[in-house]
Amino acid sequence: MPSFIIAYVKYVDAFNRRVGRLMMYGIFLIVGVLMWSSVSKTFFMPSLWTLESAQFMMVAYYIIGGAYAMQLNANVRMDLFYGNWSIKKRAWVDAFTIFFLIFYLIVLLYGGLESTLYSLEYSQRTRSAWRPLLWPIKALMCTGFVMMILQAISQLIKDIAVIRGVQIK
Repeated sequence: MPSFIIAYVKYVDAFNRRVGRLMMYGIFLIVGVLMWSSVSKTFFMPSLWTLESAQFMMVAYYIIGGAYAMQLNANVRMDLFYGNWSIKKRAWVDAFTIFFLIFYLIVLLYGGLESTLYSLEYSQRTRSAWRPLLWPIKALMCTGFVMMILQAISQLIKDIAVIRGVQIK
């Protein structure tokens, strides 16, 4: 494999690993916001921002962490036959099916960019009493889609390496 391809795989994997490990701690932030929501509703005036903040944080947790989940092969597979196949056959199937994933992610990115631009242009807000702007979470989703596209390409390169019998160090 050419050195620039190996460098691409290493850089994308390292970046997504760091960001994914950081996002794992986001669950504590989400739990904290939801706990505050419960406490404030019980003892004080209910906070307007807690539910939507938790929802936005969960979107960020899920989408930004998606590339790391791909890297760890933590995604759901129909394992009726896949588990019994050789590593090379799995790589062939993964290399074929990843094109569908990349296409899907590109479609999501296109729609996300259109929606983000609309949100920016019209200062789109939610319909709740708190009314936060929507463009920040939409931009974060687009960032997550880009990270997943880059990770999918990295996974494709690793599958091709397995098929060719080459090891990426």
